[in-house]
Parts: sequence; C-alpha cells; structure tokens
Amino acid sequence: MHTSNPVASHSTSDHGPGRPRVAVVTGGSRGIGRQSATRLAADGFAVVVGYANDRHQAESVVEEVIAAGSRAIAVRADVADEQAVAALFDTAASEYGGVDVVVHAAGRAHTALIADLDLTDLDALHRTNIRGTFVVAQQAARTVRRGGAIVTFSTSVVGLAFPGYGAYSASKGAVEAVTLILARELRGRDVTVNAVAPGPTATDLFLDGKDEETVAGLAAQPPLERLGTPTDIAETVAFLVSPAGHWINGQVIRANGGII
Repeated sequence: MHTSNPVASHSTSDHGPGRPRVAVVTGGSRGIGRQSATRLAADGFAVVVGYANDRHQAESVVEEVIAAGSRAIAVRADVADEQAVAALFDTAASEYGGVDVVVHAAGRAHTALIADLDLTDLDALHRTNIRGTFVVAQQAARTVRRGGAIVTFSTSVVGLAFPGYGAYSASKGAVEAVTLILARELRGRDVTVNAVAPGPTATDLFLDGKDEETVAGLAAQPPLERLGTPTDIAETVAFLVSPAGHWINGQVIRANGGII
C-alpha cells in the first residue's frame, strides 16, 4: 500500500490491452457504496473507492478487495468540490488508465417536518445531494469510456412521500432530474445513465435514530416483508453496469421490495 493522495493501492503501471474495467464508487467506505465497490470488484473491476472522511473504513474496503484478488485504491474527495472530484477521476485514470463505470453512492440524509426544518440542514442536503451529484455527473460525462455506465442514487421516498422527508426527497428528486437528462445528453456515446432508488434499507445511515418499532413498521411495508440490504442494492447496481443491463438507460429503478 501507499499513502499519498490515493490512501491505499494495489495496481501496476501497465495500461495496455487486458486491463480490467475500472469503476469509481463515491461513498464507497460504508453501506450501499461499500457493498457496491466489493461487488464490482468481484466482477473483475478495478475499483476507486471515493470517501469523504472515514479513511480507516475506506482502507478496509481496499484491503477486502485486494484479499479477494482484485485491485483497488481509496481517494478522499468531497463530492461537492469540483477540484477534489476532478482529482479523484484523474487518479483513476493515472492508476488504471481510464474510467468505465461511475457509481455515485455518496449522499446525506436528514428528516424533519417541513415546518420545523432548520434551513442550514436544507443547505447541507442540497450541497451534498444536488451539487455533489451534479459535480460527479459532470466529471463522469467527460470521462466515462464507450460501453460504460453511470449510476446515481435517488430514494423511493420521492414517490412514497413519507412525512418528514420533504427536504431529503426534494434533493433526491433533483438527482433523478439530472440523471434522466444526462442519459439523453450522452446520445451517441454508448454510455448508460440510471438512478437506483432504494426503499428502506438496513444501513447504519438508515437505522440511526430509529427505534425498533419504527424499523419493524418499515420492514413490514414491502410485500416481501423485510428491509432491503446493501447486498440487494449492490446486485441491482452490478446488473445495470453489466453488459446484460446495458439496454436499460435513462431510468429510475425503484429497488424497494414492492412498496407502492
């Protein structure tokens, strides 16, 4: 390993034929992002794990990927900072020769009634979820190679309209708009752009602050009668970025066990 800008690495300098496909995964140090990173590595991708603050967790993802026989580096980047995101993509190019897939799993959540919401929390949601998505999408649009894929993350709450989720849903509605328009702007590039919109999913971010009764109520809502798991969502991501999923483009995939 090395500990310069990319905090951990397992790679060679050969950028010639036979190199693996390359995936950039933001928010890759935990939850759905982490599971997506390890799942894509299992499919043979070299993975660039983007993270905001938790270097230890990001390094552990890299170690897990390397132990499984694939390649990974971790790079710190605030997704709302265009210079940091450009550096993230530059690192992917310098380490592995380019970018084929971008999975933008970094995001922020906050719940409050609209009447009670502190507007500083609204600003924070907008900075990470809207500006961050736009900045990453912009770099992805400039960078992803032919045959590649871009996956963003919305939420099923955009359609479910749960009370308390007004600000969060508004920010994710913007993610959907950016995603669907980008899919059309990339006409002729052979690059797909889709959003995954999970329902209630058992991540630390989701479970934080919820009592057992609340969690049980949410788990009972899908006809499948359980919470989603990060693995469920990562499998959806893996399909969308695979050749088998390449005909799906410009869509929002509501991966929620059938909640309506």
